Amino acid sequence: MDFDARLKKAIERGEKARDQRSLEAQARELSEEERRNLHAGFRIELSDYIEQCLRKVVDHFPGFDFQTVVGEEGWGARIRRDDLQLSAGRSNSLYSRMEMLITPFSTAGSILELTVKGTVRNREVISRKHFYKLTDVDLDLFRELIDQRALEFAELYSAAS
Repeated sequence: MDFDARLKKAIERGEKARDQRSLEAQARELSEEERRNLHAGFRIELSDYIEQCLRKVVDHFPGFDFQTVVGEEGWGARIRRDDLQLSAGRSNSLYSRMEMLITPFSTAGSILELTVKGTVRNREVISRKHFYKLTDVDLDLFRELIDQRALEFAELYSAAS
């Protein structure tokens, strides 16, 4: 067999492999309803975990108000605290808060997104977004991210108090 014949066969094998991978990828793609259900399951599990973590932070720092968040902005929880600082005839209002939310499902992107915002004594200290494709989500990794952000906030708050 000469080189040209072997080259054509190699090209055909490559095209068949590409077509096979394309068919497998299409089979793995989820319908919108399946993606919506998958997102809802992840959202419920992770929003419960967020609530647990932030309740523990509140237990260690008296004065924080805990609030479950369920709405258009997402599902999760927020904690907040207002302090009054008195000094030399004047007063300052200082607020601290932390919010962790799983954003709502969007048909535009098949992702699971965690948004985290934290403010300590009127200064924004945390603003992060973590996201993964729904088909690639690792719940243990998301739980670890939630833990890390809650611990980061607790450390920053205790350092500023």
